[in-house]
Amino acid sequence: MKLNILIYVVSLMGLSVAYGQQDFSQVQIERTQVAEGLYMLVGAGGNLSLSVGSDGAFLVDDQYAPMSDKILAAIAEVTDQDISFLVNTHFHGDHTGGNENIGETGALIVAHENVRQRMSADQFRAAFNQTVPASPVSALPVVTFSDEINFYWNDTEVRIFHVDNAHTDGDAIVTYPEKNVVHMGDVFFNGLYPFIDVSSEGTLDGYIRAVSQVLSLPFINSDTKIIPGHGPLASPSDLENYLNVLMTARDRIGALVNQGLSEDQVVAQDPISEYHDAWGWMFISGEMFTRLAYQSLSD
Repeated sequence: MKLNILIYVVSLMGLSVAYGQQDFSQVQIERTQVAEGLYMLVGAGGNLSLSVGSDGAFLVDDQYAPMSDKILAAIAEVTDQDISFLVNTHFHGDHTGGNENIGETGALIVAHENVRQRMSADQFRAAFNQTVPASPVSALPVVTFSDEINFYWNDTEVRIFHVDNAHTDGDAIVTYPEKNVVHMGDVFFNGLYPFIDVSSEGTLDGYIRAVSQVLSLPFINSDTKIIPGHGPLASPSDLENYLNVLMTARDRIGALVNQGLSEDQVVAQDPISEYHDAWGWMFISGEMFTRLAYQSLSD
């Protein structure tokens, strides 16, 4: 998990930095079976899910381009079928960096329409005063959707739906109802403060709505497996704990915003200090999360 988070931090500084400084040769793909024919893969960047069966491999997210060979090798250990579909949960490079390589194998890339739009143009990330260059055309999704899209693949339903303005404006939740599994992308950082990408229309309120929506899905029960964008495989109780932290942050920071306090004044009051040790990490510290929450709540 620590290496996964470290490379995610580097990704937020730009893919060229990641490629230049990170030795991807040391990263191994870890595979966990979460249901029959369904796996969670962990490596460098965002967590992946993989459905295998007679129809072909169905992959969600693909980390960085240097990881593609390792990802393909890990897939080949559980199926001899090619990847038919690749779904991106959002546009960030630690989830889409392998699009071009995976697409070259014949996989059709699927994502929310805002993912294609953002990948098609340079993106400015104000939190780091950084511009992320557009992706090559061959890395772009070729199938997009606005609200939801369903697949009937490998003898199971895969229901994918968009959640508004949570991590970004193009987030997708991937559900396998018959398998009792949900893949949430970066709408869920398990045990960690999330990155609210305010520059990409992400909001704290959107996070709360999205997490609440997942918890209210009709098939969710105590046995449900939840694949987060980052962090270990989770249960609904883990997701409920995460939601409680987000709601507390919204209530406390939002109250100070409504009082007219500035961002620096809110940071100085440190309204969620009791969570920092457990939930803060080397990229999203308590201060950074407070600032991003303030920015999203003060728009």
